[in-house]
Amino acid sequence: MNNNTDLRRGITLLETMVSITVFTLAILAIISSVRYFYRTNTYAIEQASAVTSAQKGVESMVKTIREAAYASNGAYPIVSMAANDLTFYADIDEDPYVERVRYYVSGMSLFRDVTNPAGDPPTYGAVETTSLVSETVRNLEQGVALFEYHDMNGGLISNYARVADMRYVVMNIVVNVDPNRLPNQLILRSTAALRNLK
Repeated sequence: MNNNTDLRRGITLLETMVSITVFTLAILAIISSVRYFYRTNTYAIEQASAVTSAQKGVESMVKTIREAAYASNGAYPIVSMAANDLTFYADIDEDPYVERVRYYVSGMSLFRDVTNPAGDPPTYGAVETTSLVSETVRNLEQGVALFEYHDMNGGLISNYARVADMRYVVMNIVVNVDPNRLPNQLILRSTAALRNLK
């Protein structure tokens, strides 16, 4: 009888140890799955947020570039153009004056500078107001030009000194929160025709 009782206690102890081991392994598997799921979704949410921000930035840029106009002091609408930098005049706040606007990439961010005219006759020497358009922009890192410029015949302008020939702008924004993780970067592409050029 004692041997039987000892055997039952031994089996019960063994069953308990097996149960604890299985339970521990199950908990560890669940925790690992939740952590993996969380990491994967965090990246997806961050990437989606970055893309949404870039889309809003592109929409704003397109609207502003389309409204390029002669400056309040009569200067030509396009001040300068480069692969990752565009400066022009546009009325962005519907006041009586036309502002000088500059879009450019610095590091991994896309910025907009706005300069309001001051004085009579108006001059554009005032302090620029800088605002962030989009983060996690990888144009410089990937070697992709933010801007491409085209003339009235659709020809690509490679000589950036030919500001008077520019009629059409193509914007390419490369967005990626983490280039070391899939999916690869997303390139947002949009175009704007300058409406107010004579």
